[in-house]
Amino acid sequence: MTSPVPSPARRVSPDAETAATSPSAAPTLSPVMAFTMAAAAGLIAANLYYAQPLAGPIAASIGLSESATGLIVTLTQIGYGLGLLFMVPLGDLVENRRLIILMIAATSVALIAAGLSTTPLPFLAASLAIGITSTAVQMIVPFAANLAPEESRGRVVGNVMSGLMIGIMMARPVASFIAGLSSWHTVFFLSAAVMVAVGLVLSFRLPRRMPKTTLSYPGLIASMGRIYTTQPLLRRRSFYQFAQFFAFSLFWTVTPLLLAGPAFQLGQGAIAIFALVGVAGAVASPIAGRLADRGLGKPATAFGILAVVAAFLITHVAPEGSTFALVMLGLAAIALDFGVSMTLVIGQRSIYGLDAELRSRLNGLFMATFFIGGALGSAIGAWAFAQGGWLAASAIGLALPAAAFVYFLTEKR
Repeated sequence: MTSPVPSPARRVSPDAETAATSPSAAPTLSPVMAFTMAAAAGLIAANLYYAQPLAGPIAASIGLSESATGLIVTLTQIGYGLGLLFMVPLGDLVENRRLIILMIAATSVALIAAGLSTTPLPFLAASLAIGITSTAVQMIVPFAANLAPEESRGRVVGNVMSGLMIGIMMARPVASFIAGLSSWHTVFFLSAAVMVAVGLVLSFRLPRRMPKTTLSYPGLIASMGRIYTTQPLLRRRSFYQFAQFFAFSLFWTVTPLLLAGPAFQLGQGAIAIFALVGVAGAVASPIAGRLADRGLGKPATAFGILAVVAAFLITHVAPEGSTFALVMLGLAAIALDFGVSMTLVIGQRSIYGLDAELRSRLNGLFMATFFIGGALGSAIGAWAFAQGGWLAASAIGLALPAAAFVYFLTEKR
């Protein structure tokens, strides 16, 4: 019996070898498995952000100059970007469980190397490796989508992404708390131990999934350009998320500077507590997944984009430095994280519907665009704040999601 040919609306054909294959059979995703994958996603993603609040103490400890302190975070981000483009696509080529376990093992080694470092070069090399290997999280998300039935795929992706977002938001205050009790070295050693535990759990819990592509690795990487140019849905969703994460990164880069400045004069402990407020926005991920499963992805996308626009607007309703202004900043943080999480899950749910055998490459391209937006948001936000304070930074943060909403209005039914 021959396999049915996919309809034009759902078929992705940048390479005939891959499009001709069908997804391998997968067991039903149980609630326990979904929770395990969500927890793993959050714990792995947190590795990318532990060093951010500790950059100063780390630089002083390893003898890194003040002007080069930014490399601690930048190299991790560069590594993550490289991993998205060159490691995540392996999910369409290599047996998925083995690939994820190997990546987590490599993350553990990189974290130990960072914790043992006493000079700049080994630590910076470890930071780059942490970024590359932590892209294991973006192998788990499409794996979960492959295990989920079509009718509940959005819910599953939303649950896993809620774990990821919680991990991102909790990483900074947790790192600050542990370093305050012990040292920054302990943060990396503890995280390495957590990664070993996560790897062991997943090695027992994850089923095997062998992709059916006939492409070589160079062919796999080369196909990504064709995938991007031939898939308008991927490009559209990538732009939405580029704009959303630009605004997200700008907000979370600039607000600690604003809160520590003369207007609010908050200490690092209070700023860490403020960062925890945004975690409430992670509740949007499972909500977005359920809306997508019910065919409500388009209005949910509009709501998510407008939530980010509103987040920046409400920060200007009270005099800067007042208690009311601080409350509005907290509400803005929740609205911002809610909106970004919602459009992220809707976007992933949409692109995962294109072709099961391309999901890792689709996810790599989508998340790489997402990541570039975040990197630009952080850099431009810090510059704008130095030039014109919160007014200038928030105006730029507002502009990108506003442009995304204008583009959204051109979306066909």
